[in-house]
Amino acid sequence: MRFSKKMISASVAAVFLAFCSTTTFAEERSLYERLGGVGAIQAVVTKFISNVGGDARINGYFKNADLKQLNKHLVNQVCQATGGPCTYEGRDMKTAHKGMKVTTAAFNALVEDLVAALDTFNVPEKEKGELLAILGPMKADIVEVP
Repeated sequence: MRFSKKMISASVAAVFLAFCSTTTFAEERSLYERLGGVGAIQAVVTKFISNVGGDARINGYFKNADLKQLNKHLVNQVCQATGGPCTYEGRDMKTAHKGMKVTTAAFNALVEDLVAALDTFNVPEKEKGELLAILGPMKADIVEVP
């Protein structure tokens, strides 16, 4: 059987388009989608709050916190920050942490507890890194004591 240039061109174009569509699909998905949506974020946040509660280095910062409200705000904050449909309606980080005298060491402990929660749910390194890169700049508004 002999193939015409037109048939070959059409076949090559079809393969190329198929390759591009599967390759770019994964890249175009939001971090929110790649994390698994609001249910997965809720699971990580719940584990994170549990980790913080058991962490003697920092749990004192949360002794008067409304944990149910904190959970809700954190889920909405992460959901929105990663491209999801949620809306964070809590206070900005500077206002929320004013006067708490959060130290760099405490902030780092908090990040460790978050990473442990992400690891519990086997969040891939790429997505974990992207999430931490989004949340990391908040440090400037949270830490009052370097």
